[in-house]
Amino acid sequence: MTDAPRRTALDALHRALGATMTDFAGWDMPLRYGSERDEHVAVRTRAGLFDLSHMGEITLTGPQAGQALDHALVGNISALAVGRARYTMICREDGGILDDLIVYRLGDEEYMVVANASNAQVVLDAITERAAGFEATVRDDRENYALIAIQGPASPAILKSVTDADLDGLKYYAGLPGTVAGVPALIARTGYTGEDGFELFVAPADAEKLWQALTEAGAEAGLVPCGLSCRDTLRLEAGMPLYGHELTTALTPFDAGLGRVVKFDKAGDFVGREALAAAAERAESAPPRKLVGLIATGRRVPRAGFAVTVDGAVVGEVTSGAPSPTLGKPIAIAYVDAAHATPGTEGVCVDIRGTHEPYEVVALPFYKRAR
Repeated sequence: MTDAPRRTALDALHRALGATMTDFAGWDMPLRYGSERDEHVAVRTRAGLFDLSHMGEITLTGPQAGQALDHALVGNISALAVGRARYTMICREDGGILDDLIVYRLGDEEYMVVANASNAQVVLDAITERAAGFEATVRDDRENYALIAIQGPASPAILKSVTDADLDGLKYYAGLPGTVAGVPALIARTGYTGEDGFELFVAPADAEKLWQALTEAGAEAGLVPCGLSCRDTLRLEAGMPLYGHELTTALTPFDAGLGRVVKFDKAGDFVGREALAAAAERAESAPPRKLVGLIATGRRVPRAGFAVTVDGAVVGEVTSGAPSPTLGKPIAIAYVDAAHATPGTEGVCVDIRGTHEPYEVVALPFYKRAR
């Protein structure tokens, strides 16, 4: 047995490109290739290429695969049309969030669940246990996929140049099988950057060929390889939650302002229903804290765990913070007491190593692309 990080099918390519590598959720992943700010700006203005092969794919097949997922997850998954995807969550019996997920319906009796790398085994174990008793087979497909994302305003044109798939007809949160640069792929119009883009699920043996083909196809458009560092600042600007920061087992979807993903009207019982119904009532009557955006008036950068204060009293906590290349200022996402969560609320500060720095309270997201 070894504790060495796992490596994706693109590991040698990342190293040849001079990437700074980091251990992330047990995987050796590219943090950046050069300037993370330049990579961030490329995705906002042109296109970026990401290796996301650390994500965890779990496939369910069988006549009751949809019902099994309805029971295991909080969403109404069996109602999903073939070819569509849905953002959802898996919760504990007490309503705490185990992970946020995207589920793709690949066929009448086939679904693919994509879990965060840090939670993939936990999600696999929970779904396997919860699917017992249903006519459904749960398969760990993590070794069978590499995942490459191309994100940014130029990504549709770049991808069109190497595929005959109907990208114009592919809606947001939908996927279709196709061939990209001669490689069989599931082409999904999903992403974690706030930009238009695609995620391509392929066999690991085909990953390097696909990466190189996209790199060549995007050269004139200014496509660049991108690491996890800019992926984090991109999702932060887009107000997208990150598990372990905005989402934890200590929070329910209603605590996180994402109660919309919980579907009480679906058929049958589901794990956490009773606790989540109680959480929904609490959130409606008196939400203890709300998730808000904070924009710095100064230059100091807030980090996860820093206290949010008003008149020196703690009223919340930063969950994510970083410099925003798009806004040109430090930003943060934070849980703040409801009394201080209204956009424009004055007197809100972040305690940065003993200094209470003033911040503007804003609604999320910080950035929304023009459509």
